[in-house]
Amino acid sequence: MSRGRARPEEEATFRNPFQRDRDRIIHASAFRRLEYKTQVFINHEGDLFRTRLTHTLEVCQIARTIARALDLNEDLTEAITLAHDLGHTPFGHAGQDALNACMAGHGGFEHNLQSLRVVDVLEQRYARFDGLNLTYETREGILKHCSRANARTLDTLGERFLNRTQPGLEAQLANLADEVAYNSHDVDDGLRAGLLELEDLERLGLLGRLLAEVRANHPDIDRRRLIYETVRNMIATQVGDIINTTSDNLRREDPASIDDVRAQTEPMLRFSDGMQKDHLELKRFLFGALYRHHRVYRMAEKAKRTITRLFGAFTNDPALMPPQHCEHSRALEATDGDAGRARAVADYIAGMTDRYAIEEHERLFNPRTLT
Repeated sequence: MSRGRARPEEEATFRNPFQRDRDRIIHASAFRRLEYKTQVFINHEGDLFRTRLTHTLEVCQIARTIARALDLNEDLTEAITLAHDLGHTPFGHAGQDALNACMAGHGGFEHNLQSLRVVDVLEQRYARFDGLNLTYETREGILKHCSRANARTLDTLGERFLNRTQPGLEAQLANLADEVAYNSHDVDDGLRAGLLELEDLERLGLLGRLLAEVRANHPDIDRRRLIYETVRNMIATQVGDIINTTSDNLRREDPASIDDVRAQTEPMLRFSDGMQKDHLELKRFLFGALYRHHRVYRMAEKAKRTITRLFGAFTNDPALMPPQHCEHSRALEATDGDAGRARAVADYIAGMTDRYAIEEHERLFNPRTLT
């Protein structure tokens, strides 16, 4: 049962509301652009590394498995996970950090809030409204994080960030599945790129145990298969832990309604204490060994300079943007002044793919590039 949509619509004959949300998300232009947006490695660095789109599909697969085991709504889970990164900038978290710095005087930039902005406002596909007019529950799940300042500007979606309460179980699941996916697959991509070494992973609690198990069961296994088996088992182990821990939580708390779930001060869907410890150890390791690796860091710094220069050029002269984005800037500036102009520029830059941002930078700053 859904709380409905901001703009009432007739129900579809053959699809429930969350299936319609899923279909609207898949057909959105912002969803297609995820194919050429960075996860960790810039899109052109290799064909086999994860992109924001393949990451999204992997999150969806993990989340649906857990949703089915816990008897949650799979359609709602799918819709949330497919939309959760629609507002991400080019160049991954480096692009987000740069755009947030550029927007410091104008409300900042949060990619979760931008994902909500994409589905509420920026997608323009329907004759009767802007955005995709998604259900309340899907929109709730998309908004994984939100600052208190921005939460105050939202409708009822912002209340939980002010009251320290929780979203629905499907939203909690999307959040956790995201972490399982990016930790596991960043290990795989980091090893593939030669930035991580198996010897370093052996010193970690969870990965050390799993590597030892695979080697014990398959003494003659080659390196590539060893990595695949370990990453596969890593996902399965975390998924099993989430299902078992959450099942125990649900039996103990016995929520009678979604309101009981939302009234909790802590998520009901979570890792066990032991797995949480292993999870945090891995996150700390990846931050230092992979995300701060000099090759990744160097590219991230170049990405930040690219975003910063684009933002400066477009805010100084919005006419440098394509006509529809220039018109968007004029409309927002008419109501919100400089902050409106800056937000329109952020909308344009956040919607870029990696390669489009690189090409725009080339067009603006290389005198040899004429168009």
